[in-house]
Amino acid sequence: MITWLTAPLAYGFMQRGLLASLMVGILCAVIGCYVVLRGMAFIGDALAHAILPGIAIAYLLKGNLLIGALAAAVLVALGIGFFSRQGTIKEDTAIGILFAAALSLGVLLISTIRTYAVDLTHILFGNVLGVSTGDLWLTGALTVLVLATIALFYKEFLVISFDPVLATTLRLPVEWLRHLMLILLALTVVVSLQTVGVGLVAAMLVTPGATAYLLTRRLPAMMAVAALIGAFSSISGLYISFYWNVASGAAVVLVATAIFLVVFLFAPQRGAFWQWRRGRQQAVLERCAEKEH
Repeated sequence: MITWLTAPLAYGFMQRGLLASLMVGILCAVIGCYVVLRGMAFIGDALAHAILPGIAIAYLLKGNLLIGALAAAVLVALGIGFFSRQGTIKEDTAIGILFAAALSLGVLLISTIRTYAVDLTHILFGNVLGVSTGDLWLTGALTVLVLATIALFYKEFLVISFDPVLATTLRLPVEWLRHLMLILLALTVVVSLQTVGVGLVAAMLVTPGATAYLLTRRLPAMMAVAALIGAFSSISGLYISFYWNVASGAAVVLVATAIFLVVFLFAPQRGAFWQWRRGRQQAVLERCAEKEH
């Protein structure tokens, strides 16, 4: 078992992939708690797909694809906040409009590149085993930035997530905080590209947080549990990818989903299995009471 665990770490690409997986797993899980609590799952998916024009423009300019993705994600996040501010239109409507527009622009730009030869598979489904030293530094910097911002504005984010009316009463800059959270989500999406890819980033934003929500109702505990689940899923998925030669992003997400299913069924008090068992016990007691009468 020790050899099985340590053998892959003899390779530099596995060491970089392990560090990247840990950072992404923890980051997605922590900010994913806010995504779950505020019902923002669609935003993560929209931002993930809206980075396509940024990637296309970066390719045209012979620049860094991740930098292009970052610029596109931040612009779309700010656009969502701008169009949905003060309830002018609903947030999900703004998401749908900008998501479709950004995706269409990306397709249009790529269609003009007749010699486009870049394999987008790693963008769509992730390729953590291909993380370079430069990618690792960028991932680390963005991870520290996002987590530090969450820690700095923890109380403010807590209030606007659970009680927006109270946030307004306390004269908190609600709109500014909402824009800030959207930008943090955009940064998280870009950080996750190399690990799980565009198609699966929404799952890592939602699944660990949703699993933790079934186990605890206190936000600090929820973040800690979600981070552990995200880290375990990322590392386990990486080993599965290495030994079974499968897509790393898909492996990470499936591990996280398996953990969710186990918790959904067997979580103390809230698990579906225990609820079914209590229902059966209650039915038996009711039948016994009827017979006595």
